[in-house]
Amino acid sequence: MSSPDICACITTAADIDAAVAVKDLVSLYEVRIDLIGDGWTEVARALPRPWIACNRLSSQGGGYCGTETERVDALQQAVEDGAAIVDVEMQAPDACSFIRGIKGRAAVLVSHHDFEKTDEWPALTEVVERQKDLGADICKVVTTARNVEDTVTVLRLARHYSAHRIVTFAMGIPGTTSRILAPLVGAEFTYASLAAGHEAAPGQLTVAQLRAVYDAMGVI
Repeated sequence: MSSPDICACITTAADIDAAVAVKDLVSLYEVRIDLIGDGWTEVARALPRPWIACNRLSSQGGGYCGTETERVDALQQAVEDGAAIVDVEMQAPDACSFIRGIKGRAAVLVSHHDFEKTDEWPALTEVVERQKDLGADICKVVTTARNVEDTVTVLRLARHYSAHRIVTFAMGIPGTTSRILAPLVGAEFTYASLAAGHEAAPGQLTVAQLRAVYDAMGVI
């Protein structure tokens, strides 16, 4: 089995040295424009691996506080600066038009986050189908786990859509297992923080922790 792909999340400009230090342990990075702030371009240009541009809406758990025009302009700048993937929230205003504008210049990851629960199977598959209709190259469905059954549901989603590029897992402590196992059953990659305390979402493991788990499982 090939080693699962890990995406290291960069949440502050001070993380750049740590990001470069783990380049041999990760496949790509996520540049959290909304959390890094004005220095994000310097961070992105220093990265030795492909990167995802993410300027997360506050309604989707992000830290962006400016206007929608400014938020989208930063994502457009990211495409110009060489972002391999751009994260576009399914709920973003005029998402369809924005996606059409960057298609072919960067891969489009259409994301959806639920910070309260994990929906039933039909609702989750409906989300993925809507993302595909919007033009997603990669679908991202993130839920919140309240029990083991929720973890099983998102793992099932990863397996079901493994032929179409998907990233899915459940946030929170009960969902930690899904972050580890999702890439082993069909998910494109999983996210990890660079250090404890620098998590981009609840329940996120560090790169070192994930690598240690995969090593123990014999999958790296």
